[in-house]
Amino acid sequence: MAREFQRGHKAKISDLTAGTDLYVGVQIAAPGLTFDISCFGLDANEQLSDDRYFIFFNQPKSPEESIQLLGAQSGDTESFRVTLDRIPAAIQKLSFTATLDGAGQMSQIGPGYIRIVAGGEEVVRYSFTGSEFTTERAVMLGDFYLKDVWRFAAVGQGFDGGLDALLKNFGGEVAEEEAPPAPAPAAPGFAPPAQAAAPPAFGAPAAPSAPQAPQPAPSFGAPSAPTPPPAPQQPVHTAPTIAAPLAPQAPQAPVAPQAPQAPSPYGQPQQPQFGQVPGQAAPPAAPFGQQAPAPYGQPAPAPYGQQPPGSMPPGAPQGVPQGVPATGAGLQAALQPYKETATGQRWTPQNQQLMRVDLTMGGAGVLARQGSMVMYQGKVDFGYKSAGFVGRAVGNATGQEMQLMRCTGRGQVFLAEEGSHLHPVELQGDGICVSAENVLAFDESLQYEVRRVEGHGIPGGALFTMLFQGTGTVVVKTHGTPVVLPVTPTTFADCNAVVAWSAASQVIVSSQVRLRRNAYPGHSGETVNLQFRGAPGNFIVVQPYEV
Repeated sequence: MAREFQRGHKAKISDLTAGTDLYVGVQIAAPGLTFDISCFGLDANEQLSDDRYFIFFNQPKSPEESIQLLGAQSGDTESFRVTLDRIPAAIQKLSFTATLDGAGQMSQIGPGYIRIVAGGEEVVRYSFTGSEFTTERAVMLGDFYLKDVWRFAAVGQGFDGGLDALLKNFGGEVAEEEAPPAPAPAAPGFAPPAQAAAPPAFGAPAAPSAPQAPQPAPSFGAPSAPTPPPAPQQPVHTAPTIAAPLAPQAPQAPVAPQAPQAPSPYGQPQQPQFGQVPGQAAPPAAPFGQQAPAPYGQPAPAPYGQQPPGSMPPGAPQGVPQGVPATGAGLQAALQPYKETATGQRWTPQNQQLMRVDLTMGGAGVLARQGSMVMYQGKVDFGYKSAGFVGRAVGNATGQEMQLMRCTGRGQVFLAEEGSHLHPVELQGDGICVSAENVLAFDESLQYEVRRVEGHGIPGGALFTMLFQGTGTVVVKTHGTPVVLPVTPTTFADCNAVVAWSAASQVIVSSQVRLRRNAYPGHSGETVNLQFRGAPGNFIVVQPYEV
């Protein structure tokens, strides 16, 4: 029986099947859209160091044929044969991706899946729908990766760019063939690879005639599906031939899709951008004889300023002449630098003071300071997280208990706090100590505990710091741009200015008793510092600010 995977689930191939000759099927479709389904063979650095292991419609197999593109069959939009024991040692990861060929976005797709079949039996399936994506034009569906043994991971990570951007992300380059104008017979390089020659028993039927009666499934092929035969694929791809590495080409601006939707107030068929809220109440109309204010960032065109009273219908945008569509070209240009940034990553800084976390990636929830949410999109649940996170000792000792909220669901949450600078710190099995006052949010998958640095003269009697370890991201907030310094035998920092330090560093309270009491009127000066000690490679982070 096939195991149902969710996004982020991983398993050893040996736990799924004893075989190494596998069939990988992908099903993805949307009305009016065409998809390119590919496999990237990556090295230990997750880079496409050998372009012969980029398996796509124009290169259907690797040199030793350990990865082969089979075409559409058994209800799958595209399928592959993967022979794990024949893959060269230089290839450490196989990433299966789907990209849009033309205009559109991944939120338009219907229910789809990626599945693995071994010995004629489906052993694992990861299902997904368009509701998990927004404006992405590519998606990384699943990975085979070598970590002692071959494993499979359900990824489901969207990527804003198309196939060319995805190829560049893996270290390849894109070039468009400038073919001379010639007759349009089907070029061999663009012909479906499944029709090139009679494939082995696991492949799709070679005859392009009407659907044949179901045949027994091969030892590693896809099981015969009772579903109707898939719709015929488009025989010719409209995208340019892609090869890596070649000369890079500047990405083209996406063409607005001709979707049968009502235009937004500013003429954009996609989601509203920063500052554009459909249905927002319009400002009051200008008095008769006076020029109505022009939209932000758009010069006031000449004669539309004088309009008779009552000429503007209720709720209509002001400052726009009647009969002229509000295209908002100037407004779009003015707001373009502030639009949402989507990189396909779980944590994405929108600017220095605003952080976006995509809860649809990674699977685990996020813990953040209560009140730090400025907006969210999608279905997000916010729950209270008790003070057990920082330990009740913190609240009892200082009276300043850290209040947290737990964010779960499927959507994006935007976080900020009092204009502080935000810095995502990704941990890969290592650790870092962060002052509790400088923690904004972090992945719930991280292990954390409270440490107390006690010392006479420290405000509150102690400095509470959080130790984070494991794999995940912690967002650190600072006043201004911080600086990272190496730890030396003579490294001292003010306890109010220190933000974080390496987990292996030793912290000692140091009293500077030589300062005179009358150094400053009514103040004794910096009487207490923290001294840091540690082996080479340790560091501290300080901010240009004192409480």
